[in-house]
Amino acid sequence: MSDFTTHPPEPSVVADMTTFPGEAGDVRAYLARPNQPGPHPGVLICHENRGLLPHFCDVARRLAAAGYVAMAVDVLSREGGTDAAEPAIIPEVLNALPREQIVADFHAGVRFLQAQPDVRADRIGMMGFCFGGGITWRCATQIPELRAAVPFYGPNPPLEDVPDIQCAVLALYGENDTRINAGIDAITAEMVAHGKVFSKLIYPGADHAFFNDTGQRYHPGAATDAWARLLAWFEYYLMM
Repeated sequence: MSDFTTHPPEPSVVADMTTFPGEAGDVRAYLARPNQPGPHPGVLICHENRGLLPHFCDVARRLAAAGYVAMAVDVLSREGGTDAAEPAIIPEVLNALPREQIVADFHAGVRFLQAQPDVRADRIGMMGFCFGGGITWRCATQIPELRAAVPFYGPNPPLEDVPDIQCAVLALYGENDTRINAGIDAITAEMVAHGKVFSKLIYPGADHAFFNDTGQRYHPGAATDAWARLLAWFEYYLMM
């Protein structure tokens, strides 16, 4: 994996690749933790549909600098990992993976974080982008240990599973992301109808993938505000 990063290295952070036991073998992940005594809340990160690229390791380091033990999971681990895959076919491979398999690996990631001595086992959150935003929604419906979730421009989970959500969800969207935004009204109605802790924000002028500062659709204003809101959400639901 390239060492390229879009933000300066944080001296207050210790980070490296790791593995944790999954349902069908070891799962690869990038683990970043504050270089100071814990315990700290833990946060799982799910990447976009092109695999565990350096941008998502960068996000993990940024979270660690903010006081979280953050782990960006390589969803392609069962297929040999992002580094072993042909980049052009990664979206197709990810789209073909059974969603229950992916959720199972993230549930294993929750248990791994909970077992870390510097992690508060009752303060685990999750975030994800694009494909990973959809996985974050699904994990929110199936992993009761999650206390907070922040899906960025993620497709909805099965609406019949919304009653099972137990965590506080902050959903972030770009105004120009018409495909994903077509589902906003439906998920909002279900979350409200079932009394879930839920907030959403649609950023004017922003498109799908507006947070990714290595991509062409990066929107600095939306990304900066979204990061601040994410940190505030996690601080309220995970730090306290």
